Amino acid sequence: MSRHEDKEAAVRRMLDTPHPPVPADLAAQAVERGSRRARRDRLARRVLWGLFVVAAFAFVVWASVERPWEVPPAETTPPLEGW
Repeated sequence: MSRHEDKEAAVRRMLDTPHPPVPADLAAQAVERGSRRARRDRLARRVLWGLFVVAAFAFVVWASVERPWEVPPAETTPPLEGW
């Protein structure tokens, strides 16, 4: 027997055994877990969008106060010549 045939025989043996019992409320539990996960994901998405909006607003306020695009004033005055 080749390796492929060994694997196939093992799978066939597993499938020939009786299937394990499934809880009666398995579908209800799956729906509950799925809806809980969806709520958690939705909340996380809203929190992240809120943080993004706050960060963008803070950046706009900082940029309007600091005006980083303007050249800063000179620290010293140029020498006075011609007196």
